[in-house]
Amino acid sequence: MTGEDRLIDWLRRRLRRSGADLLGDDAAVLPAPLPEVVTVDQQIAGVHFPPDLDPAAVARRLVAVALSDLAAMGAQPGYAFLALGLPPGSDPRRLFAALVAACQAAGLTLAGGDVARSDRLTAALTLTGVRYPGGRLVRRGDARCGDRLWAGGTLGESAVGRRLVERGARLRGGGATLPPEFRSPSSQRRVAARAVRRHLAPRAQIELGRWLAGRRRAAAIDVSDGLALDLARLCREGGVGARLDAARIPLAGGIEPLARRLGAEPLQLALSGGEDYVLLFALPPGVRPPHHLGARRIGEITRRDLVLADRGGSHPLPAAGWDHLAKR
Repeated sequence: MTGEDRLIDWLRRRLRRSGADLLGDDAAVLPAPLPEVVTVDQQIAGVHFPPDLDPAAVARRLVAVALSDLAAMGAQPGYAFLALGLPPGSDPRRLFAALVAACQAAGLTLAGGDVARSDRLTAALTLTGVRYPGGRLVRRGDARCGDRLWAGGTLGESAVGRRLVERGARLRGGGATLPPEFRSPSSQRRVAARAVRRHLAPRAQIELGRWLAGRRRAAAIDVSDGLALDLARLCREGGVGARLDAARIPLAGGIEPLARRLGAEPLQLALSGGEDYVLLFALPPGVRPPHHLGARRIGEITRRDLVLADRGGSHPLPAAGWDHLAKR
């Protein structure tokens, strides 16, 4: 039995405890209902997370960012397939254990994948989903002129967390360790630790996505690459424009002085920082999400163009955000 066979055997024993072992053949045989939605996300050491990040945290982050795509579609999680690249000498059991736990918590079944040697840790997760009973799939292109524009939560906090991680901040247990210069005052220390957790341990808005799936019409996208860029993508699919109200864009409590301390403008981080993993969505006038879901109205859908309204008037809003293919 090879090392890969022993690893798969170990993983199958863990999966059998939940009665969901679909491994063993060259491909998974999925029971009905068949998937209607498929998405894939990847995490690469040195690109999406620091190389020394706990493998369990890598697994949880991977599941969360992939689930965010299903949430944006209003899809019920179904099956997961993992493609894992491992540096020589690494033991993936801690990563697998956390991945299985995160999948089970989300209602996902790990159904297959592949393991190979790599010069760095890489993990790509493919998820499938189906419609919720009585629901419909949510699409980007269903926004209409006059719809109200909503954000599922605060924006820009993850970008602050990324800057702190670049300076040496890390997760530790339920908290975070910070660079020495950010360990005081205590109020800012708490804000900084929360931002690090937001960046390295995001949470998908599955409940909000399910609520959107129950509406007669909604359009949504998850904010992974920045509010302005992802809004432009949503509008492009529907052939519409949008007007954002700068004063309405929600920022996390206490984040503004910390962002400025890091040399960044809070509003710009909210507009183009990325990796917030909240849902950006459009609803017809008069339709409001339940208060407990934490969504904030931030603007409206217009006939054309993207504009940002602030105290100085209305200005064109560039579709700026994270571009993996840009030269750096």
